[in-house]
Amino acid sequence: MNPSSLGTVLRAARSRLVQALGLDPSVAGLEAQVLLGHVLNRPRAYLLAHPEAALSNLNQAQFEALLARRELGEPIAYLTGQREFYGLEFLVTPDVLIPRPETELLVELALEQIPRDTPMRILDLGTGSGAIALSIAKQRPQAQITAVDRSPGALTVAKQNAARLGCTNVEFIESDWFAALDATNSFDLIVSNPPYIATGDPHLVQGDVKSEPPMALVSGIDGLDAIRHIAHRSRSHLRESGYLLFEHGYDQGETCRAVLQKHGWRYIASYVDLAGWDRVSGGTL
Repeated sequence: MNPSSLGTVLRAARSRLVQALGLDPSVAGLEAQVLLGHVLNRPRAYLLAHPEAALSNLNQAQFEALLARRELGEPIAYLTGQREFYGLEFLVTPDVLIPRPETELLVELALEQIPRDTPMRILDLGTGSGAIALSIAKQRPQAQITAVDRSPGALTVAKQNAARLGCTNVEFIESDWFAALDATNSFDLIVSNPPYIATGDPHLVQGDVKSEPPMALVSGIDGLDAIRHIAHRSRSHLRESGYLLFEHGYDQGETCRAVLQKHGWRYIASYVDLAGWDRVSGGTL
């Protein structure tokens, strides 16, 4: 087969990714297809249906550049500049955490608390790319959402995503958690995917995580500093019977429930992800 054909190029790329990153061949093959599809602006189905099609010299050079960066461990989402989340396409850069499927549980649980025809006020703490806030905004156009982040770079990405998705019911504020919010800022629901990895956790130097912004990942010696802060301060920014929901690590459910209980929350519960792990916890005032 032609050495510049799609099929040949994809097989060679898969082999390189297996060797460089230790990926399962099926995962490496998928990543190669995603990168080549990005270069050609074609869906994976096209690549699979046309293995004999030849790459131009320019496309080969572009693909080689991306592949070399991936071999060094740069995440696919940063290479392509986008990631799908809750059925929407989000721009992502190294300024933001890469949206992950398990966080969709937080969106689902939040939507259960927001009637479709009720103009509720929602706060998203540490919005990053805006994935949570904007997913809620698209599903609940009557809701007014305030999304805060302390990173100017992250807020730039979130605002770009809001414009691309046509979300006009989201306000973005630069704030270190609640710092820029005064007593008049009260909400019916607070959601957050805060940092919850412990300092020195070995996962911080593995996979995509090692390329993501540390302040979106790490939160003290046990990983719970941000969650303790949110559990404490949220009480001052929720209306009566308001609800708090936040994501946490797979093994932190019991500890998070104890934190909520310590700060006087009621109807405390944890919710499991598709793998059966506690992934989101919350409670009401």
